Amino acid sequence: MNLLLSRSLAAARSAAAAALALTFASAAALADETCLSPYTASLVKGQEAYLHIWALGEKGLGDESDKLVTIDADPKSQTYGKVLSSVSVGGRGEAHHMGFTDDRKYLWAGRLDDSKIFVFDIGTDPAKPKLVFTVGDLPDKTGFIGPHTFYALPGRMLIGALSNDKTRDGVTGLAVYNNKGDFLSSHPIPTDSGSGGDGYGYDIAINPKKNVFLTSSFTGWTNYMRDLGELVQDAEAMKRFGNTMVVWNLKSMQPEKVLAVPGAPLEIRWSLNEADDWALTATALTSKLWLVRRDDKNEWQAKDVATIGDPAKIPLPVDISISADAKTLWVNTFMEGKTRLFDISNPEKPVQIYEKVTGKQVNMISQSWDGKRVYITSSLLANWDKKGDDNEQVLRAYDWDGKELQQKFEVDFFAEKLGRPHHIKFSGPAR
Repeated sequence: MNLLLSRSLAAARSAAAAALALTFASAAALADETCLSPYTASLVKGQEAYLHIWALGEKGLGDESDKLVTIDADPKSQTYGKVLSSVSVGGRGEAHHMGFTDDRKYLWAGRLDDSKIFVFDIGTDPAKPKLVFTVGDLPDKTGFIGPHTFYALPGRMLIGALSNDKTRDGVTGLAVYNNKGDFLSSHPIPTDSGSGGDGYGYDIAINPKKNVFLTSSFTGWTNYMRDLGELVQDAEAMKRFGNTMVVWNLKSMQPEKVLAVPGAPLEIRWSLNEADDWALTATALTSKLWLVRRDDKNEWQAKDVATIGDPAKIPLPVDISISADAKTLWVNTFMEGKTRLFDISNPEKPVQIYEKVTGKQVNMISQSWDGKRVYITSSLLANWDKKGDDNEQVLRAYDWDGKELQQKFEVDFFAEKLGRPHHIKFSGPAR
């Protein structure tokens, strides 16, 4: 471990308690997203003012470029539900996920195809973000490609990749950069047969109070850049999906245990209750909810605790969103276009309590910290989105009153010539 990283990790340990205390103590008064890194500061107090959408450029539509789109989310504004600005970054490289820096002044956004990372200034004027610099050395520094997850650490960004530049399958790893875009270190995901590691990566979720973080697994470039209809007919290709999660030591950045979680576990959500030590994930291919927690011997374990829809119909669970009180979990299934709500007050036995068709295809879902607002986007991957009339490309905003999702507004990204909306981030507070 180099000296710079060692010092950074020491700073992380000292900052962890304060950051986590702010997160939990402020929960009742805040209305931010529930999936952010616990190190992300300046949470939105009250109603979020803006939605930032990372959108894939579409050939023949507008400027055809990937772009960051900002939408007015303040119900009191005259431009509520309208596009305020967009920042094109040039070209199309499978725009996918984003993450705030710990000071929340900047938003890092990645592309899975060309592995470029774009850093936007959100803090100066969140209604009109500006591209400030680009990071393009991830493959050269690490051998990893497809930057997917951006997870804030104190002064740094932890990046989870999906693939590698040699075999382009799902074997990959993690990279650490400082907030200025300088590379610090890389950390391969375990591949040794003794531990059961397959080396695949996807999401990252940190629990500082337990000195642990989890990674999940998906698939590599050769699969996620293929047409979905062709892919599912290729038996050999379908074997190249991840079946593991990894438990890491946060202080040392070393893997400690590989958990068997078959079926491509995707997003990971820790309970945000201070006394809890468990997380949930959903498996895309087997349509299951999995619980990760310590057993009575203090060992981390993973187990299947619920079924999402009818797995035989391959509903394809994609994104999940946990409530701030860890009592409910939203789940989107791409193929069905459904949004489900599970009661997870007993995480050992989640129970579905609500469902609604929210689109012809649905992917990302983000809820406000107070649980009163839910936002959904439609695009999964350019080559995996549906065809024809089912290929709607929208952002939809809903209010949730505890019984029903009521749509408040919709932005049709194709009609606006903005491309395919994917990831969502909030900023504000409202004016």
